[in-house]
Amino acid sequence: MEIGSCIKAPNGSGPTSYVTRASCLNGQFVPTQNRISKASSYVTLPNKLCTCKATLKETNNSVEAVEKVKVQPSETELSSLTAISPLDGRYWNKVKDLSRYLSEYGLIYYRTLVEIKWLLKLSQIPEVVEVPKFSNEAEAKLQGLIDGFNEADAIQVKNIEKITNHDVKAVEYFLKTKCQEDPEIAKVLEFFHFGCTSEDINNLAHGLMLKEAVNYVILPIMDDLINAIYSMAEANAHVSMLSRTHGQPASPTTLGKEMIIFAERLSRERRDISQVEIFGKFAGAVGNYNAHVAAYPDVIWPHVAEQFVNSLGLSFNPHVTQIESHDYMAKLFHSFIRFNNILLDFDRDIWGYISVGYFKQVTKAGEIGSSTMPHKVNPIDFENSEGNLGIGNAVFDHLSMKLPISRWQRDLTDSTVLRNIGVGLGYSLLAYKSALVGIGKLQVNEVALNKDLDNAWEVLAEPIQTVMRRYGVEEPYEKLKELTRGKAVNKESITEFINRLEIPVEAKTELLKLTPHNYVGVAAQLVKDACIKRHE
Repeated sequence: MEIGSCIKAPNGSGPTSYVTRASCLNGQFVPTQNRISKASSYVTLPNKLCTCKATLKETNNSVEAVEKVKVQPSETELSSLTAISPLDGRYWNKVKDLSRYLSEYGLIYYRTLVEIKWLLKLSQIPEVVEVPKFSNEAEAKLQGLIDGFNEADAIQVKNIEKITNHDVKAVEYFLKTKCQEDPEIAKVLEFFHFGCTSEDINNLAHGLMLKEAVNYVILPIMDDLINAIYSMAEANAHVSMLSRTHGQPASPTTLGKEMIIFAERLSRERRDISQVEIFGKFAGAVGNYNAHVAAYPDVIWPHVAEQFVNSLGLSFNPHVTQIESHDYMAKLFHSFIRFNNILLDFDRDIWGYISVGYFKQVTKAGEIGSSTMPHKVNPIDFENSEGNLGIGNAVFDHLSMKLPISRWQRDLTDSTVLRNIGVGLGYSLLAYKSALVGIGKLQVNEVALNKDLDNAWEVLAEPIQTVMRRYGVEEPYEKLKELTRGKAVNKESITEFINRLEIPVEAKTELLKLTPHNYVGVAAQLVKDACIKRHE
């Protein structure tokens, strides 16, 4: 039997009842003579999901499906229940801010923008006499097509695409249709898409999509996240905490100092992301301006193209094939991977601190942590963040490795891959928001922090043996190893050991002042210095 070929309702003691067309009407079970009376289990299928065609045959108290039952999804509108990607379903409200930039609508909008801006640029080139400078009214008309672009326009483009089977050409035809009634623009309709290959339009559209999505959606949420971690660091700069290296007790630190590490690391990667140059090309079918020169040999087309690309806020790549090489995308997405890996590291550390009780989580009325264990308050926000970072990075990794590679002057493999830029950014955005929600629920549990410190007097072996080295005591490391390694150590045993040392009284006095709580070096000062530098 094939997967999904039939549906059956098992009965605990009797034969099996198969759903047939007769027994499934608009998702409701209807008893028929074909239903075996001994079977007591009912099958109810969602409305409009059933296209059943089957008959039943009973042989020796068993049922055989003569024809297979088929269940097909209905042709309903996309919704949170029918979306294949959870970004467009379950998580839509958390990532929808990216939609205006990285959706099919966004791509069509930016293609439209580039096509119109190019026509306007042509009108400013004296040698292109066939496209004279537009009047203020005509320019306003063209700009209005950009500013007023809406979903109905995008749908019109998609309807044209059904005929052309070419998405970029559909935008050109859409603009010709929109402008054919304008007497001034109608004279130059054939200069829409002049000298262009589809990738001239696409690469600039993708560059603008990325630039604006990152600047207006991603970087602000990154800033919120980084600011939240800086705030954690400042608030807890003096809160002592037992370190753990290899999972074992180590020299104490402060909670704030551990948080400042993540804030600083994330800040550096955020800065790198914001500084990645986004390049564009506009050099025709194979990067040589062949058609441009054939039509207008006196125009310095590389100079025009550079001006045009720069006017859109993008950097110009003069040496290309049919496509822009996408190297900047690889750089950008690798920067996202690094940022995401640092945040993933943060998520796991916070998860661990919650598990040992260093943080409590604020509970919310009505929320459930476990379906069977009522007491559970799980660190789900950091777990969700970690999981979504992994998916985002997987997409970014493929984009980074694939996009810079194209056969000869171009192949089409980049086209389908580029449509997934929003997937990588969407899962990253989802992860950033989850981490932010998690941070907002955290409460420092100083009781747990202090308890661990009180039970870790062995960590003072490090400063004691270091001071012993200063004053020439033989084999200081070995003596402390004998005292502490694998043995129970407490305040009394440490104090006794220090009092027996043959070192200056002043040094001995300072050692006796040390506790696991105050042996934190300059941890608090490191936090303060980082915060001051940040605000300079």
